[in-house]
Amino acid sequence: MASAPLIHARCGYSPRFSSSSNRRNGGGGALGSSPSSSSSSSSSSCCSSSYLAFSSGAYNCWRNQGLRAHAMTSQGNFASSSRGVASAEKKPDHLLVLVHGILASPSDWTYVEAELRKRLGRSFLIYASSCNTYTKTFAGIDGAGKRLADEVMQVVQKTDSLKKISFLAHSLGGLFARYAISVLYRPTDIPNSPLVNSKATHSLRRGKIAGLEPINFVTLATPHLGVRGKKQLPFLLGVPLLEKLAAPIAPIVVGRTGSQLFLTDGKPEKPPLLLRMASDCEDGNFVSALGSFRSRILYANVSYDHMVGWRTSSIRRETEIFKPPRRSLVGYKHVVDVEYCPPVSSDGPHFPPEAAKAKEAAQSKPNQQNTLEYHEIVEDEMIRGLQQLGWKKVDVSFHSAPWPFFAHNNIHVKNEWLHNAGAGVVAHVADTLKQQESSTLTASL
Repeated sequence: MASAPLIHARCGYSPRFSSSSNRRNGGGGALGSSPSSSSSSSSSSCCSSSYLAFSSGAYNCWRNQGLRAHAMTSQGNFASSSRGVASAEKKPDHLLVLVHGILASPSDWTYVEAELRKRLGRSFLIYASSCNTYTKTFAGIDGAGKRLADEVMQVVQKTDSLKKISFLAHSLGGLFARYAISVLYRPTDIPNSPLVNSKATHSLRRGKIAGLEPINFVTLATPHLGVRGKKQLPFLLGVPLLEKLAAPIAPIVVGRTGSQLFLTDGKPEKPPLLLRMASDCEDGNFVSALGSFRSRILYANVSYDHMVGWRTSSIRRETEIFKPPRRSLVGYKHVVDVEYCPPVSSDGPHFPPEAAKAKEAAQSKPNQQNTLEYHEIVEDEMIRGLQQLGWKKVDVSFHSAPWPFFAHNNIHVKNEWLHNAGAGVVAHVADTLKQQESSTLTASL
């Protein structure tokens, strides 16, 4: 990609890092800084009500499977709340939910689970979600998000020692998790308080997720802005004809999820789901739910990811893309850059009349000009909404790996033997979670 200056200068702020040394030299401070709070303007409501309920069939299908106990403590499988009750100090108090991506299953997390158990200790209950396996990921981000929310509540209700919650999600699973936390979110501000009645920032509006204190929300190669647009779905090679054909074909191949990822879901006058998920609206308090977490972290492949582009996974505009460093951070191979982007004040995303017209044109006559105009409007509005929160952005480059084109699966070591180039990324994730856990414990003393 062409080198371009970062947006920071335009926005009037400078990134903060965990070390006084230059962050691009591969030296210390690999984990970067982790914000304890962020400030932004309240997001304005941008959509009409379309809150879908579970279909009883999908719900019963999942319930019949039971909770597949990919929940693990540092001692091994966590099969039920009755196990490990002999010693109170061994009970985990921090639930870490792992959420896989499209056409995947909990087995994708085998390596990550083992590493996290070794590095995080006894306080974490690690649970790999199993409610959206394989073709269930085609049923829509909203449907999958609601199933995930229900599954998390089942785990929480069976484990009375839990006090905190974090999410680690790969690819499409990051969007499922974003929807799920909006379902699980409950504000804890005192009604009629000055904080609630004022235009307070999302991160200052404290809340609980599934009744627990939200700590970390981490995504790995997640298409936060969808996959429409130049090189957002890299295996199309940025060829305009292929990108034009992909949008109408996607719903046929991957169902409702495809139309939502290409931003063509719903009627022309209604904002697409991903735009609604960049705001607080009648569908859910999406931004407030994200803002309730102490830390929001994006891991993004800068190249060689055939499924998810750099911009959409790191929530960046084209003008914010820069030439990434090629040297890995010390101790974390293939992790090349860490930066903290503070919140940008705005009145949230909108869906102006010209966007509705562009959407209608993109749906009915999907030529290159129509789709480009629509995507540019919606992408900018999604970024405007999500940048109301502070994010830590971790850039990953597998350019020196033996099989760099496996980047999308390398980033979470889907298979220990085939994708082990991502071991340094998993180590960085684990140490980041551990660092945040330590700071949380220190703050509570």
